[in-house]
Amino acid sequence: MSRPPGVDRAHERADELGFPLSCEDVAGALLATLAAAVPRGGRILELGTGAGVGLAWIVSGLGERTDVEVHSVDLDTDLLGTIRRVGWPAHVQLHEGDGAHLVATLGRFDLLFADAPGGKLSGLEATIAALAPSGVLLVDDMDLDQHADPELRRALQGVRDTLVQHPQLVSTELAAGSGLILCARSGAG
Repeated sequence: MSRPPGVDRAHERADELGFPLSCEDVAGALLATLAAAVPRGGRILELGTGAGVGLAWIVSGLGERTDVEVHSVDLDTDLLGTIRRVGWPAHVQLHEGDGAHLVATLGRFDLLFADAPGGKLSGLEATIAALAPSGVLLVDDMDLDQHADPELRRALQGVRDTLVQHPQLVSTELAAGSGLILCARSGAG
């Protein structure tokens, strides 16, 4: 799979920063595809900016579009400061804070990528509530077999159970990369 140039630069930046938790290419390519399908005037939220790899995939999927607001949240002040200097398009906004708390304050989104513990392991209901009608949620790192810590495995199982049993979501598990769950919000809610 070939990467867009912005994604290659983001991976180089992650290596330089010693940041090992970047979005995998399989999740990134799916993110780019989902971003391309966001309706005109839509909104995208990424929980967990990290070194900007996932964000670079999202921006690549939008191509020349400027009608979509893109928001990304991270807790790490220093890392976020570095990412702010990258030179993102004007329709990209970076927010500092815990996704579990900020997700409820940023509005509703057509595409939401839960890549950090905040908004996934904690605050999952607020993340689901932030989905616009017919909004799409992508959650990664969900393959329990890739995690040795029993507490983390139990927490991730709880996330999985919530997503696949949620009455407002239609969900599918994808056995790719670190494990993905793709959800769409059903109904008018």
